[in-house]
Amino acid sequence: MTVPTNPGKAETPKLDTTIMHKGLEGIVAAQTAISHIDGINGRLFYRGLDIDDLAAHSTFEETTALLWYGKLPNKSQLDSFKNKFIANRLIPNEVISILLMLPKQTTPMGVLRTAVSALAPYDPATGDNSLDANVNKSIRLTASLPTIVAAWDRIRNGLWPVTPSTHLSHAANFLYMLTGKEPSETAARILDTCLILHADHGLNASTFAARITASTLSNLHSAVVSAIGTLKGSLHGGANEQVMRMLLEVGNVDRVDQYMRGAFSAKKKIMGFGHRVYKADDPRANWLQRLSHELSEASGNMRWYEISERIRQIVQDNKSLPVNVDFYSASVYYTMGIPIDLFTPIFAVSRVAGWTAHVYEQYSDNRLIRPESEYIGPMNVPYTPLDQRGK
Repeated sequence: MTVPTNPGKAETPKLDTTIMHKGLEGIVAAQTAISHIDGINGRLFYRGLDIDDLAAHSTFEETTALLWYGKLPNKSQLDSFKNKFIANRLIPNEVISILLMLPKQTTPMGVLRTAVSALAPYDPATGDNSLDANVNKSIRLTASLPTIVAAWDRIRNGLWPVTPSTHLSHAANFLYMLTGKEPSETAARILDTCLILHADHGLNASTFAARITASTLSNLHSAVVSAIGTLKGSLHGGANEQVMRMLLEVGNVDRVDQYMRGAFSAKKKIMGFGHRVYKADDPRANWLQRLSHELSEASGNMRWYEISERIRQIVQDNKSLPVNVDFYSASVYYTMGIPIDLFTPIFAVSRVAGWTAHVYEQYSDNRLIRPESEYIGPMNVPYTPLDQRGK
């Protein structure tokens, strides 16, 4: 399969320096053929395919091929793609040695950022920015991220990392490396669906960071490190961790109403609601709600799902805010037994597929991303000699 280049570009609009958009809200900064968000109707498309169809029928490996190559692979192409992922799951011993030296209190996202940077010198094509080289680097990176995350969780708990499987799917292999046991078909399928749902989402903050870095003609590893550093923030990838901590603080469905009254009174932000683009419920959240319910029933523990449902009802009754992807992903991962501080790294394990697709697209029609700023400081300030500045 060949990776598509940008099919064309529209005339660049003139910059209006009289208007300042805080957070760049409403600003079109790039053209893309990778994903499209219909925020009014709550729909998401990858390469024109509805996320509902992909979540129902696809796999993460197939979805990644779609994002990178522009179309769904045939069986032979998909088998080859899967085998390349499997062949690149091991990470260099030197990178494992770095993980072993890190303080055990280092956050998993901090570890992931460091490890991806450390992988660059060991990649045979690290300095090659050609399309073919970047696709091969993306395969190695996407295959490596679950290994890094799982290895760190083992190391910080005094355990040796589990060698990656040579036959399990991308999602199942991650769960296997976390626990040393092959997951159930249900758990593997649900995590696979979660990875599909998180794989790309337009020009979100981390993807924009990756494209900014790529626009300087820095290499792919640098772009992914930039994206990971951006995803690490609590207003982006870290939101699902805060959702789960909120659920734990509530503790029981009988306490939800009291907790929410206090949160509203204190003007506390309720994580998992509202979105810069969606004006309707996030379609990914609808899938995650179903997955949370399925997992809860299968485990015999409905507590976190029931608390989530009651919080959602109260928020939407009082503030009419749409639910977003972070809200139900928290209870899904927690019910699967995944540590809370691994929720955001799992986001990265998936989103690296989208980040790298955007890097290809940026390189294919590149212009250095360099927005303007509006200066609001003082002007014509006289220089005061050092001996006249007082104490």
